[in-house]
Amino acid sequence: MMKIPFSVLPPKQLYRYSRYFRGIAQRFERKLPVMQINLNQAESSIGAIDYISMAFAASSLMFFVFLLLLMPGLKMGAGLGGILILSVVLTVFVFFQQLSYPKLVASRRVRLIEQNLLPALQDMHVELNAGVPLFNILVNISNGHYGEVSKEIGKAVKEINSGSDQVNALEDLAVRNPSLLFRRALWQIVNGMKTGADIGGLIGDVISSMADEQITQIQKYGGQLSPLALFYMLIAVIAPSLGTTFIIVLSSFIDLGEDTVKVIFYGILVVTIFLQIVFMGMIKARRPTLMSYD
Repeated sequence: MMKIPFSVLPPKQLYRYSRYFRGIAQRFERKLPVMQINLNQAESSIGAIDYISMAFAASSLMFFVFLLLLMPGLKMGAGLGGILILSVVLTVFVFFQQLSYPKLVASRRVRLIEQNLLPALQDMHVELNAGVPLFNILVNISNGHYGEVSKEIGKAVKEINSGSDQVNALEDLAVRNPSLLFRRALWQIVNGMKTGADIGGLIGDVISSMADEQITQIQKYGGQLSPLALFYMLIAVIAPSLGTTFIIVLSSFIDLGEDTVKVIFYGILVVTIFLQIVFMGMIKARRPTLMSYD
């Protein structure tokens, strides 16, 4: 069972509690048709309605967690209404983060698959040109050291050994897989088997296309670094420094109170740390997957 992020309960207990939210989850699921696809690509064993129900349950508990964490703000002059509104806003933010979690897991799988995809295809290309039967090649790759690629190919090998046709097994694997590049390679193999074309030549074309695409992605990533670095300097370095200087100057003219100044400085620190994390996430999200070469 997939773990729900920001959940204060273990998955099994959360699942039992989530039955109270199945009604609203069913209505919500109609507006999220891709949720089941994301769950399948994340290799989750639960359905979309169950996952959304668990997300509602986890976020409802987080509302009370936020409420307890923000209650000390009453002693600093914060109003109860403001604390309730902030708790609701944070809860809604957590809920939508939970809904996007399966897609995040699928994206991680894409990176792991594509890191080893090119050497696996190169191995396949060499063996095809040497006259090795396709099924034997699939078995060799599934037993090789190609990480997630070996695991994925192993699923097709298992289906074929269970009596499934090679074409159907590879088509099913392509439908379930989150990696566009991996699906493209599988579709080329399937089309070659259906039409009787040279699969080795088709795989060679895929390898060349992937190599060119990787160069393009690296060049595009390099062009994105400059504006991101400027954004980082402006938001995470210059703005906090100017804010801190402004508060120090302002406090020399106006008696803000020691507690107020501490709250402001802690707030600036928290926001700065948050922006650092966001910036690192943006850099990591835009970084292209570097496929290794043999």
